[in-house]
Amino acid sequence: MPVIGLCDSGGARIQEGVESLGGYAEIFYRNVRLSGRVPQISAILGPCADGAVYSPAITDFVFMVEGTSHMFITGPEVVKAATGEETTFDELGGARAHSERSGVCHFTAGSEQDCFRQIRELMEYVPQNCFEPPRAVIPTDDAKRASPALARIAEADAKKSYAVHEVIWEIADGHSFFEVHRAFAPNIVCGFIRLAGEPVGVVANNPRHLSGALDIAASEKGARFVRFCDAFNIPLLTLVDVPGYWPGVEQEHGGIIRKGAKLLYAYAEATVPKVAVVLRKAYGGAYDVMSSKHIRGDFNFAWPCAEIAVMGPQGAVDILFRKDIQSAKDPGARRAELVEDYRKSFSNPYRAAQRGYIDEVIDPAQTRPKVVAAFQFLKNKRIEPVRKKHGNIPL
Repeated sequence: MPVIGLCDSGGARIQEGVESLGGYAEIFYRNVRLSGRVPQISAILGPCADGAVYSPAITDFVFMVEGTSHMFITGPEVVKAATGEETTFDELGGARAHSERSGVCHFTAGSEQDCFRQIRELMEYVPQNCFEPPRAVIPTDDAKRASPALARIAEADAKKSYAVHEVIWEIADGHSFFEVHRAFAPNIVCGFIRLAGEPVGVVANNPRHLSGALDIAASEKGARFVRFCDAFNIPLLTLVDVPGYWPGVEQEHGGIIRKGAKLLYAYAEATVPKVAVVLRKAYGGAYDVMSSKHIRGDFNFAWPCAEIAVMGPQGAVDILFRKDIQSAKDPGARRAELVEDYRKSFSNPYRAAQRGYIDEVIDPAQTRPKVVAAFQFLKNKRIEPVRKKHGNIPL
């Protein structure tokens, strides 16, 4: 059965000494043993410090109430004594700090009642344990419903951004989407929808933020969500619009190579049904990572406007034809000509489809019917796990 913790604790009781620490460790051990076996949810309903935050950190989802919930290893007074930094409860460990900056909190609520309502809504999408499928409902939306709005997004200028939520709403039953980690790493969007009544986890690049590129925070956010869905038999829909990994000294020194690989590891490890749709662009290693056919995506679709290549046409042309452009009478015109030729020859979904990396180039308006049919086909998918103790994810 799922476990829901209602947490409001100052941590280990000093007067009890090591006995209190031992009691906390017994809880932590059980959290770890239950991980991936039953869903575990923590609701932070007041200040939680020291050992009281380690248990929620191990659970699958953390809820916090704005204004009353606080999480920290050490409080503001200890921080000031140890480091000289002055801070407040909210700045150090409030709902906003943990939902936007640290990523510790997955959901924020305006009140405790709103928190409990969100927990009940989340539980509608997850099964009781890892041995059961998630609960289906009687569908109320037409599985073959076309979406003209998706055709308009596909026809729009590729240089203009859009919120990927619009695509998710169009695909989902009843245009309903339950988003996870909404305020953290908004360049990737994760959450739950229903398709023909069946729960499905969605991972989508969001061009509205960082052009949809993958950075450290987005990689860790996506990896955690993918692994949760895989642990509890929830199929995965991936909407791909990714220019690559986000560049920069800060990202490199922060470990983007190691931490970015977490998302790759999670997708490659997942054995649930995996369907992906390339919406507009999929460049470089990020194309491989986002549930590509090469890491065993089951069905991989693409819109006709999709660009699938090592890099964007402009960057590729600047590298491949640098001398040609420099020697031209009109370098600007020559570069534009080469960019257009490259786009027609390489940056399109048909070359990938010829090699079997894309199963079908689909009409954007028919995305929902195609995705629903794919998941229905995959409903009885089973993969026997490799016999080993466990893999070594790049933590």
